Amino acid sequence: MRRTGEIVLGIIGALLYGFLVALGGVMIWLSKSEGLLQDIFDEMTREFEPGQGVGNFDGFVDTLSSGGWFFLIVSVIAVILGIVSIILIKGNKMPRIAGIIFIITAVVGSVITVGFGIIAGIFYLIAGIMCLARKEQKVVEPNNDYKEE
Repeated sequence: MRRTGEIVLGIIGALLYGFLVALGGVMIWLSKSEGLLQDIFDEMTREFEPGQGVGNFDGFVDTLSSGGWFFLIVSVIAVILGIVSIILIKGNKMPRIAGIIFIITAVVGSVITVGFGIIAGIFYLIAGIMCLARKEQKVVEPNNDYKEE
């Protein structure tokens, strides 16, 4: 049985999680560049009303850095699990295990990234459901051993 649909959906999901890896990397890089980050923070404080506070600069940098590492780690794990699932599907080796990995990665990745990974998770979820739902069709060969007497 050909599993082209599942493989394509898995690749698209892995690419979208790869986008989150890049987003996490940009957040980490941004937290390291103090001058640019100070300009962004000052612009944010000007946009808010005087009664509303955006917090302090150090808290903003810490949040950006930790969030970046969080996105980076979760998304790299999701990409790796997606690639493992694609390898398991290739050649129709272990589609049930691949489907379970896809579904667990989709749900956990979407929840942990607080919804940022929902689109990639949807692709993984559809691929996982397809892996579990599609069954191999058994080919019934006619019995030619029947002899008339």
